[in-house]
Amino acid sequence: MSAIVADRLTKRFGDFAAVDGVSFEVPGGQLAAVLGPNGAGKTTTLEMLEGFLAPTSGTVRVLGTDPHRGDRRWRARIGLVLQSTSLDAELTVRDTLNVFAGLYPIPRPVGEVLELVDLADDAETRVGALSGGQRRRVDVAIGIIGRPDVLFLDEPTTGLDPEARRRAWTAVENLTTTGTTVVLTTHYIDEADHLANRLILLAAGRIVADTTPEGLRAQGGPATIRCRLGDAALADLPATLADLPATLAGHLDRDNHALVVRAEDITAPLRDLLGWADRHHLHLAGLEVGPPSLEDAYLAAIGEPRSTEGALS
Repeated sequence: MSAIVADRLTKRFGDFAAVDGVSFEVPGGQLAAVLGPNGAGKTTTLEMLEGFLAPTSGTVRVLGTDPHRGDRRWRARIGLVLQSTSLDAELTVRDTLNVFAGLYPIPRPVGEVLELVDLADDAETRVGALSGGQRRRVDVAIGIIGRPDVLFLDEPTTGLDPEARRRAWTAVENLTTTGTTVVLTTHYIDEADHLANRLILLAAGRIVADTTPEGLRAQGGPATIRCRLGDAALADLPATLADLPATLAGHLDRDNHALVVRAEDITAPLRDLLGWADRHHLHLAGLEVGPPSLEDAYLAAIGEPRSTEGALS
């Protein structure tokens, strides 16, 4: 049974269609990531699923109910982690969760939630003394304490450092083992790749792809050779590049000192690269050969140009 059904969902603000005829279903227990550039309609779509906005046309059902008309019993089955929240800085983490637990008929035990979001060691810490990553995990804890059947996560790790993001991912992964349906919006492609088994891509208010991470990669175009030029090449760059084969010369990113070659058949450029490196005694320790990255496939799907900047690190 589908936990979420959107049928030709449309939201207009005056003459502007923020969401334009979007249709999709999310089965119970699935983690679906909604991706897209700024202005694609991600947040507006979520706000209609959450019941904060009524659609201009089309229909949406979450757990069989029109979210905009959902009653308190329906609300108790929905979890929300919004982009920003306002909590009492003087309360401890445990006290904060106890307050929110009191709003639900059968909440999860606070101790269980603390373990799920990796905050058991910080239970007696005041919210105002938490780091940004810890505070964001409190937001996730609040979203799941009511045992939601559907959880909406709107940019849950924006602004967190890499370690904090990973810990937040663990909290979400722990939750999905309980069978909760999760809808996630994020700007981080690696986050969607790590967490989601379904990707819904929006651009200009419309769905441009609805697939899995593996399926999106398969749609991403030709195979790719990526190679950052090492110190040996950079020490005498003009001379080293003077005899760069023609199959490679047009793919040089001088700003990033990298070669990024995309081709349906990579046999010839790969052979030429290895021969050129051998002549100049270059070590290709950072050489990568494979299908398009998920980011490349994502950019192709939403119609954005690819960039080699930061492709190799």
